[in-house]
Amino acid sequence: MRHSKIIYLLASTAFLAQPAFADEVAADAATEAESGDIVVFGQGETRQVQQVDAKQIQILTPGSSPIRAIEKLPSVNIQASDPFGTYEWSTRVTIRSFTQDKLGFNLDGIPLGDMQYGNHNGLHVSRAISSENIGSTRVAQGAGAIDTQATNNLGGTVEYFSMDPLDHFAVDSSLTYGTTETFRAFARVNVGSTDGFRGYVSYGFATTDKYKGDGRQKQHIVNAKAVMPVGDGQIDGWFSYSDRREQDYQDMSLDMLARLGYDFDNVSDNYALAVQLADIANNIDANKDGKSDITGFAPSNPAAGTRFPGQITSLDDAYYDAAGLRKDTLASLGYKTPIGEDANVAIKGYYHRNTGMGLWGTPYTQSPTGAPISVRTTEYDIQRYGVFASADFKLGFNAIKLGGWYEHNDFNQARRFYALASRTDPGFSFQDYPKNPFATQWDFDFTTKTVQYFVQDTIELDRLKIDLGWKGYKVTNEADAIVKGVFPEGRFKTEDWFQPSVGAVFNLDDHAEVFASFAQATRAFPSVNGSIWGTTQAGFDAIKDTIKPETSNTFELGFRYNTSRFKGVLGAYYVDFKNRLLGVSSGPGIQGNPSVLQNVGSVRSIGIEAAGDLKLTDTLGIYASYTYTDATYRDDVFDRAGVLVAAIQGSTVVDTPKHMAHGEVNYDDGGLFARVAVNYMSKRYFTYTNDLRAPGDGLGFVPGRAIVDATLGYRLNENIEVQINASNLLDKRYVGTIGSNGYGNIGDNQTLLVAAPQQVFGTVKVTF
Repeated sequence: MRHSKIIYLLASTAFLAQPAFADEVAADAATEAESGDIVVFGQGETRQVQQVDAKQIQILTPGSSPIRAIEKLPSVNIQASDPFGTYEWSTRVTIRSFTQDKLGFNLDGIPLGDMQYGNHNGLHVSRAISSENIGSTRVAQGAGAIDTQATNNLGGTVEYFSMDPLDHFAVDSSLTYGTTETFRAFARVNVGSTDGFRGYVSYGFATTDKYKGDGRQKQHIVNAKAVMPVGDGQIDGWFSYSDRREQDYQDMSLDMLARLGYDFDNVSDNYALAVQLADIANNIDANKDGKSDITGFAPSNPAAGTRFPGQITSLDDAYYDAAGLRKDTLASLGYKTPIGEDANVAIKGYYHRNTGMGLWGTPYTQSPTGAPISVRTTEYDIQRYGVFASADFKLGFNAIKLGGWYEHNDFNQARRFYALASRTDPGFSFQDYPKNPFATQWDFDFTTKTVQYFVQDTIELDRLKIDLGWKGYKVTNEADAIVKGVFPEGRFKTEDWFQPSVGAVFNLDDHAEVFASFAQATRAFPSVNGSIWGTTQAGFDAIKDTIKPETSNTFELGFRYNTSRFKGVLGAYYVDFKNRLLGVSSGPGIQGNPSVLQNVGSVRSIGIEAAGDLKLTDTLGIYASYTYTDATYRDDVFDRAGVLVAAIQGSTVVDTPKHMAHGEVNYDDGGLFARVAVNYMSKRYFTYTNDLRAPGDGLGFVPGRAIVDATLGYRLNENIEVQINASNLLDKRYVGTIGSNGYGNIGDNQTLLVAAPQQVFGTVKVTF
């Protein structure tokens, strides 16, 4: 089976192609990189678009996720509990109140899926490409990117473009060392000629201790890219392999932060304490039925008593350990060529294999060895292959572009339990893949087939440019139970063949322009728990024929100004989000209960976006952005019987700060370079009602914060460079991520992750 898919990948290049648009963007990025602009504001675009070049990634701490570079853009809300943005349990991207699973992500056109932690249709960009190999990143805040390979982008799209190989031999290397025993090494070897083969191979390794608790997070990643001219056209290939293993931080609540402090974590360095906590929970039996009120088990050690030690008051305050393990192989092969003077075609086929699991040391299932804890896993296996194509040509004053995409995705997800060795010795490291499960709670095969197309016409009339187009798709999901458990099986289809997009830009003069756009989008149902597949069989059967997919209507209006000294944009948007579906968590995340899928009706978002880049001198520049967002639920939530479930009408959308701002000062004289940046966001709600303890209290939020990062570096010569990065320079203690275990209607849920304290890293870069 695996060989047949690789053959498919190779054969697909005979008749399909990579979108030419992606190549145009990559070429534009190279030009803009030479200009020294911090952000490119999409001059000439009919919608809100910005682009960040490789230089803005390189000035961050080496090894940072490419996501970190876009947090300076308007409406882009990046959250992470680590300084790199690579810890996937915590990293979140929200744009215009749309969460990560409602955004589209591509790498050189290859779909990355929704980049969720439990990804069913792709992988996180941090596992797909090393940050040093990113050429540019393009962000469209609205839903108008109809040529993106995505069926979930109700909101914006984020497109990453890999750096092209050089036309000569070159070696790039770097070593980084810093706080919490962080060590990272990177090396890239490039070979090439001006009119022949060009390519590079890179290897990166990173390891860091957790900044609190015990454990490590590490990754090996290999990238390779090759380009070969063939006649008037060009073949390009990409390969990536990643092995990432990260031990988790404990999810906190506001009560836990006040009671246990910001430095509290899991007890992975104290197995005896983890066993003691489980024993105590098993002894708590207020009902006097011989079984624990918490775990349902009989006492495992009556001598442990019924009082938790210290400030711990709950079994869920601390677990023994938790981790995320992921291995990914990604490959693509493409061909592009002009046809005559006014037409181009492009083709690309791709293949992706992922194996991974999330691990939790759970006291809610005991090991058959007598240990009151076992290892609970959620296991993932993705094998997907696909192909996408485009053709563009001119017809009078029309520039027409057509494209299509097909993907076949076989996804397996299972919940299993593995034994720890004994009560005194776990006999297992959470950095390793466990073997020989003693129980399987559920095991499902999901088959997803996607067919998508788009049509776009660009009309240029003197100072006016108009984009007209639409996309459509059909996504078929099928779930087959190997071990059924509580979740459903069946077949489901999402189909919408006409999702229109229209935009216009008008040049007022050589420096100023106005733009306006509209886009409609429909989100296909994903094959993951927390979606339509995350409920029970009865729940699925009850809603499968009546449930409606989520849709959005996005309106944009803006003004851009562009001179050699100042570039800026001012925009406004309105989003009508209908049939918003939310999976409400039921119980602690470690218990793995089915979520309750509820249609919360519509959401209205209104926002203002502003950003500007000012060059004070040839060496000194200032960049700033500001976003105001008013996003509220428009309907209360009722069950099928008409009973009120949650009074959320008028409440602010979770994880949507009203105010976000970013400012930075940059200096670069060719030798010395420096950057100081501050990132601010106002309070964020983590309950749908915005309430914490009682209806109407409005306390279900974490407060706002302003975080300062800094970079200082010096180029000794054209081959050697030193750089120092400081994250959270002022050592602010704050909640980095909310929603790590989902959101509830009301209550102090254990769904917050503490951000890293001040950390400092030093890097030496050598090229030749």
